[in-house]
Amino acid sequence: MKKWSEFDNRWMFSLFGTAVGAGILFLPIRAGTGGFWPIVLMCVLIFPMTYLSHLFLSYFVGSTKGGDITDAVNKYFGKEVGIVITFLYFFAIYPICLAYGVGITNTISSFMVNQLGLAEPNRLILAIVLITIMMAVMFTNETLVTKVCEWLVYPLCLILFLFSLYLIPHWKLEVLGEVPSAKEFISTIWLTLPVLVFSFNHSPAISTFSLNTYNEYKENSDAKRKQILFNNATLLLVFVMFFVFSCILCLDKNEFAIARDANIPILSYFANKFDGNIISYGAPAVAFLAILTSFFGHYFGAREGLNGLIKKVSGKAVSKNNAFTTIFMYVTMIIVAFYNPSILGFIEDLGGPIIAVILFLMPVYAIYKIPELRVYKNGAACYFVAIMGIITITSVIYKMNL
Repeated sequence: MKKWSEFDNRWMFSLFGTAVGAGILFLPIRAGTGGFWPIVLMCVLIFPMTYLSHLFLSYFVGSTKGGDITDAVNKYFGKEVGIVITFLYFFAIYPICLAYGVGITNTISSFMVNQLGLAEPNRLILAIVLITIMMAVMFTNETLVTKVCEWLVYPLCLILFLFSLYLIPHWKLEVLGEVPSAKEFISTIWLTLPVLVFSFNHSPAISTFSLNTYNEYKENSDAKRKQILFNNATLLLVFVMFFVFSCILCLDKNEFAIARDANIPILSYFANKFDGNIISYGAPAVAFLAILTSFFGHYFGAREGLNGLIKKVSGKAVSKNNAFTTIFMYVTMIIVAFYNPSILGFIEDLGGPIIAVILFLMPVYAIYKIPELRVYKNGAACYFVAIMGIITITSVIYKMNL
């Protein structure tokens, strides 16, 4: 295998940037309600979950030697299944766009009330203004928007890392002595898995990653994918979970419950907690930028998925910014932002479980089902990914029965 190169480094950070977004701002709220020790086991689970699932997906896509995930699905499963996968792809991303519409509205509303001391704004007007601005940006220069978002990812990550360090003097180490019951321990992990999967997910970039590594390394591309994805998963584990641990050691369970009920990112909660501090103004700004950059990436994906569905069902070509898709996204985001449903609910009930189907179950099924993919079969690893995918999906059923 060739030595680590600038190409490898660039892709490791690109995948890292794809995963780190607004999801990290809500993960501590979900995980923190169960205390410190369940997070320790989550650290043990999420590294192999992230690494192996994305590796199997890259094998699945990369086996086309130049195609994307749609090409792979059509090649191995046929057109009908391709429609189902496109449907799932859309519904894995679209609810997150709705959640980010809620999140940006709540972040600005909380900032206006708690930091600026203004009266609470009319929610409908605020939602219309913010979502109109976000949608208008999409019609300026798409390439420029994408590049600006890519540029913003790294300073945002640095700021979040510095914020994690900033919280260290505020750690309450007595929480280490709070050990939940076995039922609470299992319940916390089970219910947090969809948010974990969402927060570590970088599957939208896997098609391009697989294509580029094949073009760069040809017969060595599989080995290089393993190396890059392993290092990326390590980087994600350290960065994301350090942020989660730092948040959890600062707040108690009741405070996380308050943050969840307020339906705001963890940074907005800290801004209210450290009122009068630089954090009270800086944290909402970081939360706003994190939601904004994540929204643009997810909007592109949701638009692509809906357009793909329309094209597959109608059999006609669809323009990128067709009126139906644009109006549908715009109107539904405003309606949902106004009604203010739970952001974590979107991730737990829709985003995380559907991502698990595409990222965990589909590649493993293909590896066992398709003869030319059986070279990638690894019993223990495949079983682990499939089982964790099933557990993530069934968390919705478990939650309903609580």
